[in-house]
Amino acid sequence: MDYLAVLRRELDAFGAVLDGDLSAPVEHCGDWTLWDLAAHMGAGNLWVVAAVREGHGDGYDEAAAPRDRAALKAWYAMTADALVAALSVDPGTGAWSFFPPHTVGFWRRRRSHETSMHRWDAEHALGAATPMDPALAADGVAEVFDTMALRMIARGAATRPEQAVRFTATDADRRWTFGPGGPVAEVSGTAEDLLLMLWGRAPRDTGSLTWTGDRAAGSIVLAGPLVP
Repeated sequence: MDYLAVLRRELDAFGAVLDGDLSAPVEHCGDWTLWDLAAHMGAGNLWVVAAVREGHGDGYDEAAAPRDRAALKAWYAMTADALVAALSVDPGTGAWSFFPPHTVGFWRRRRSHETSMHRWDAEHALGAATPMDPALAADGVAEVFDTMALRMIARGAATRPEQAVRFTATDADRRWTFGPGGPVAEVSGTAEDLLLMLWGRAPRDTGSLTWTGDRAAGSIVLAGPLVP
């Protein structure tokens, strides 16, 4: 997957949403409005620029985002351009990251998924969420299991699962098993529906997902939390 191209596309799509109501509440991001989400995204972009170019993961200042719409859009566009420029080097280049691999390639993938999810959040806040690319959404599901859930366990924010659940993306010909041993339950749906469920944007009992096996045991495995 060309993560850099994906990232550019999703960054631009998020920027386009800033023409909407900046006071609109973002349902799955606490008490944030669309302005707060834009501030988070722009500051996060600059955080990764520093991670790559300065080699640290120090905090970032979301208060730097302007309140004026035109200024906010210009500021966000600047951060997006700076992020793409910083990541336009060999993906094997070393960089600070919160989980291995500690490379630019880690950030190409992570920011592609971060931006895609928050683009969905922003569009959803305005009542017009567009579909996720199935291949990108499937890779996002993989990232939950190979990076985000492992990070949550390493931080002590989640316990290692004692049983396994199998996930099937019906539109991407991809399968994943999370946990040890044979799966006690299986859940299937589109890659987007699986990803939205894993990131708390949709309930585990949403009608777009199909469960088989011991659903109660499977729900314990998913209780995690698997993501921040």
